[in-house]
Amino acid sequence: MTHNQDHRAEAARQWACSTLGVSDAGWAPASADASFRRYFRLQSARGSAIVMDAPPAQEDCGPFLAVAARLQAAGLSVPPVLGQDLDRGFLLLGDLGTHTWLQGMPRAPEAALAWFATATAALVQAQRHIDPAGLPAYDAGLLTRELQLFPDWFVGRHLGRRFTAAESALWDTVCERLLANALAQPRVFVHRDFMPRNLMVSDPNPGILDFQDAVCGPISYDVISLFKDAFLSWPQTLVDQGLAVYWRQARAAGLPVAAALHDFVLQAERMGTQRHLKVLGIFARIRYRDGKPAYLDDAPRFIAYLRARAAVDAQMAPLGALLDQLGLAP
Repeated sequence: MTHNQDHRAEAARQWACSTLGVSDAGWAPASADASFRRYFRLQSARGSAIVMDAPPAQEDCGPFLAVAARLQAAGLSVPPVLGQDLDRGFLLLGDLGTHTWLQGMPRAPEAALAWFATATAALVQAQRHIDPAGLPAYDAGLLTRELQLFPDWFVGRHLGRRFTAAESALWDTVCERLLANALAQPRVFVHRDFMPRNLMVSDPNPGILDFQDAVCGPISYDVISLFKDAFLSWPQTLVDQGLAVYWRQARAAGLPVAAALHDFVLQAERMGTQRHLKVLGIFARIRYRDGKPAYLDDAPRFIAYLRARAAVDAQMAPLGALLDQLGLAP
């Protein structure tokens, strides 16, 4: 921890205590994420609260507050905002507890499926009741910038090479097909990182975190993020069952998912491929730019996801050929 971080942590603690009107409080790190944000847990006679430290030079608390209000208005469980100092980048939030779904959900697929049905019901509720107007558009420009993270950071920085002309042609074909798939889908509220690590075991369940990057985008994005997790892999049979549960819930709620389950699953899996390529680039960037190497340890999981799809989806065959050329084994 740098001296500046020490100073910010102490300033955040003093501000939170003053906001709550307490003088004696326990203070400990709660969590950190892939951004510059940090979270602390404040324990006092008034109970437990979470302090978000988001340095204004790197982070903007505005989107967090705006999206939290949308989720709360839709009847979903998010941390209540107890206080804010946007000039310094401090938020005081209600504490949804210490157990994420990543920690708490059962690993047996049959038991996990019931948990997933609860998560997809919450997702359908968000998609049905939140008007995404005014959120950033998950458009061709943003999708393309995300995909470019893979050649720039994972291939260029992590693998230490550039695409050959033949590899560039394969990559261009993959990107064209993934963009067409994403842009053809109906647009809804997209959390953008809807996975067990960002869901809390709480009442009501789940509590939803890390929603500040929400956008208006493809309807399949969040549900495939839930099942093709960054930190936990599930058998494809469970993924297929879970996607079917979501599809039935979405149809019953009147959401504009594809009329045929097979078509929806194909859209979702291709959407997942775009996300996995992006995440590989992000994890490499976090490693080499931000000095956080642990995220890249999960790269084999994403390569396995990509390999599995390239093996069964003819549209993604060029991706399989590219991974071969890059020497990225399953």
